[in-house]
Amino acid sequence: MLFTKKSTYDWFVVGLGNPGLQYENTRHNAGFLSVDLFMKNQNGDFSKNKMQAVFGECKVGKNRVLVAKPQTYMNNSGTAVSQIAKFYKIPTDRIIVICDDINLDIGKIRIRRKGSDGGQKGMRDIIELLGTDEITRIKVGVGKKPHPDYDLVDWVLSKFPKESEKDLEAALEKVSKAVCEIINRGIDSAMNKYSN
Repeated sequence: MLFTKKSTYDWFVVGLGNPGLQYENTRHNAGFLSVDLFMKNQNGDFSKNKMQAVFGECKVGKNRVLVAKPQTYMNNSGTAVSQIAKFYKIPTDRIIVICDDINLDIGKIRIRRKGSDGGQKGMRDIIELLGTDEITRIKVGVGKKPHPDYDLVDWVLSKFPKESEKDLEAALEKVSKAVCEIINRGIDSAMNKYSN
């Protein structure tokens, strides 16, 4: 996405998840949990609800950062992300998407500058609607299915187990720091420090 006019915002950070109380603290909502903590750490808040997302802004150094949680349900995340990016004229190289990853253990995070959706349907929709896979993403480990026959939807919509709380909290804190690192010092620095 190329814009001639400069955006109001320097960066756009998106946490993926599903809206509604029944989805709170589920594996699929790792993106929501991540941006909630990030906003808290940056003294920001989610004050707006439009374009099918709740969003707000915060500062990271001198950068104005727009942070959103799409309210479209996971598989249609691209609708809100593309609308907001277009409205605020945010180029794709200034977008950071945070989502869950079932191939990583709880407590692990992975940072990628581009690539396929890896089976994550929210990410797939964003790639399709923005027309590029060159989108920075931070994947938050939510643990592998207990056995191959376990239903994937049931797994990602299940709650994090109590015994994983500390690992999850550590991962979310790491994500928050990684976002700041990407904004302040670039993705390579963030990958070196926080990807595992």
